[in-house]
Amino acid sequence: MALAHYVKENPIRAVGPLGGLLARAGRAFADRLPLAARKAVRGGLPGAGSVRGTWRILIQRAPRIALLAAIGPGLVSGFADNDAGGITTYSVVGARFGYDLLWVVLASMIALGITQEVGARLGLATGQGLGGLVRERFGVRWAAFAVGVLLIANLGDTVAEFAGIGAALALFGVPAPLSAAVAAVAMVTLLARGSFGRIQWVFLCIGMAVSIAYAVSAVMAHPDWGQAGLRLVVPRIDPSAAYLLAVMGTVGTTITPWGQAFIQSYTADKRLAPEHLGASRLDITAGAIVTNVVAGFIVVACAATLWAHGQTDIPDAATAARALGPFAGHLATDLFAFGLLAASLLGLGTVPLTSTYTATEAFGWERGLQWRWREAPVFYALLAFFVGVAALFVVVPGLPLIQVMFLSQVFDGLLLPVVLVFVMLMGADRRLLGPLASGRVLQAAGWAVVVVTSALSLGLIVATLVGA
Repeated sequence: MALAHYVKENPIRAVGPLGGLLARAGRAFADRLPLAARKAVRGGLPGAGSVRGTWRILIQRAPRIALLAAIGPGLVSGFADNDAGGITTYSVVGARFGYDLLWVVLASMIALGITQEVGARLGLATGQGLGGLVRERFGVRWAAFAVGVLLIANLGDTVAEFAGIGAALALFGVPAPLSAAVAAVAMVTLLARGSFGRIQWVFLCIGMAVSIAYAVSAVMAHPDWGQAGLRLVVPRIDPSAAYLLAVMGTVGTTITPWGQAFIQSYTADKRLAPEHLGASRLDITAGAIVTNVVAGFIVVACAATLWAHGQTDIPDAATAARALGPFAGHLATDLFAFGLLAASLLGLGTVPLTSTYTATEAFGWERGLQWRWREAPVFYALLAFFVGVAALFVVVPGLPLIQVMFLSQVFDGLLLPVVLVFVMLMGADRRLLGPLASGRVLQAAGWAVVVVTSALSLGLIVATLVGA
């Protein structure tokens, strides 16, 4: 009886070296888990006072823990795809072509899920961002080329974010220079002083607010849902340069060069591991669906109001919002403007951050939001630089903001194949990714996206040159 009592009260000591080995293994495993799971191993949760209780709790809670740990990269990058440039592009598309390009939104959703999964696998397997992996796999010259392409595209996108902020606040009488200065200082301060978790939830809340605003705007516009559903699955093709430009802009704002780098860097910075693949895939799928549903709502709202009443040319983003008023009510105008402002702020937080991650990864500097300014001065100095330079563009007198925002998405589409080639080549490398390397189906689908985007880029160039 005494021995049985001792074993019951002291299970690890009773089994000697094997118990110690199990305990050490449990602690090593716990070091790779989020805080909630680590508390379970340390005895911070009820029932975790023994080896058996600890492992029982971990087994019961592991799926939920893994899912919560992996939430963020897919949803945030998906929400951020509907940034100022994206909203402008979808508004232009809806006003110019009505419901005709909704099939492109659906196709982009599928393509986004495919490419984002390849990028997430790279981050899960290696713990590195795109810039560092390109340098390791292809050398410094190719890394400099990839970083250069990405930074050029991101500059246009960041300018578009400031243009969106200025256009939205202009509806309320705020001058563009003031809105640009306040937004720049506020965003750099948030990223430099906020905790990683707090920043993530700020991004997610902004994304949800944008989604709700445009869903309500679309419903208030009273669209022809039957026509919208038909054009979602039955394309109406027009070989003109204007149509190809709109297709390229729609694809470029959904599947972005910065988005490919962002999800990989975010996954690595969050310290997600290969065992989070399943949860990460759910996160990516949710992000791809939400971002394109919102994109569809924007196209539908503008098609039902602007296109349906012959107002096919949008001179600026503020006009797009104001034009909804006579057809859908002033609340729709306010919601559209609020959505533009919130989406621009989300893009302003993610696009320059991606530029900073990519540049510091490529050259091996300290990086990540877990560091403070004095610990990673180059990281935060580059972040402030990228934000500041873009802000200066917006205060240029007479700058056609709507054209800047739309063309930045087209430029993204032109540069996207370059970035995707690097991603797909590394995604198939089993020496680099091990069991997380892309399988045949994922590889085939990913290369199909590369071929289609390359063909669109070539078609746009040819159509422009021949004046189609």
